[in-house]
Order: sequence, then C-alpha cells, then structure tokens
Amino acid sequence: MEWKPHITVATVVEDHGRFLMVEELKHERAVLNQPAGHLDPNESLIQAAIRETFEETGYDVELTGVIGIYLYTAPSNGVTYQRVCFAGKALKHHPDSPLDTGIIGPRWLTRDELLAQRDRWRSELTLLCIDDYLSGKLFDLSLIRPSV
Repeated sequence: MEWKPHITVATVVEDHGRFLMVEELKHERAVLNQPAGHLDPNESLIQAAIRETFEETGYDVELTGVIGIYLYTAPSNGVTYQRVCFAGKALKHHPDSPLDTGIIGPRWLTRDELLAQRDRWRSELTLLCIDDYLSGKLFDLSLIRPSV
C-alpha cells in the first residue's frame, strides 16, 4: 500500500470574537470546520487558502499570517493530512456566490458556541487551530516560500 499524505489548507477568520466556520455535509452528517480544502495543482498554499475560503463561504479574505502546520491522521479512514492553517480577515461577503458541493453555508460562532458542539467538529483540528490562533503565536506569511 502506498502512503500519500494529503496537503490541505485552512483559514481562521475572526471578527469581534466570532469565527467564520463552514457547516458542511460529511457522510450525510452536518459538521463544522474552518474553511479548508486541498491544494490544487500549480497553486500556492496562499492561493489555495484564499480560494477555499471563498468557495466554501462566499467571503473574500486577506491572509494575515500562518498559525501552524499540522499533521493529522483521520481515525475514520486512516488518511493522513498535512494542514497549513492561516489567519485571515474578512474583506467582503458575496452572499449570492454559489458554494462548493456539500457546503450548507458559512456560520459565525464564538469559541464557546463551537465548544458546545464538539460532536459536530469535522476533526480535532477545528478547535486546535482556533486555540493556537488565540494563543497569539502567528508566523509571518513569508514562512510560506514560493515554488522554485
């Protein structure tokens, strides 16, 4: 069996104590996650984070830093994901923009509201990324180097 980690991005967007989350269907169950998704061919990590946030929420965002790089193996299927999580700020909402298949819609939640719905998290990374953001450790975007 060939082992292939999946490269993903996620974006933590905070506005006055509320975080931009995505409510989406996963195996016919509504779950919560940051705007997140896979890196596409010929795309930078920064481009992927901006694109995924827009496709899943209808929000244009400006990335402000790198929160962390996470390695996660999903217990449900054994797939390993490397997630690069960014911090960003919402610039403009396009409420009529079509969202990706399976996306119910964007939701703004406080950390406490998210914590109260632990059974709906897509993964443990959902709260971990927010808590790392809240800890104040934010790396400059220059950490992400362009392709050579």
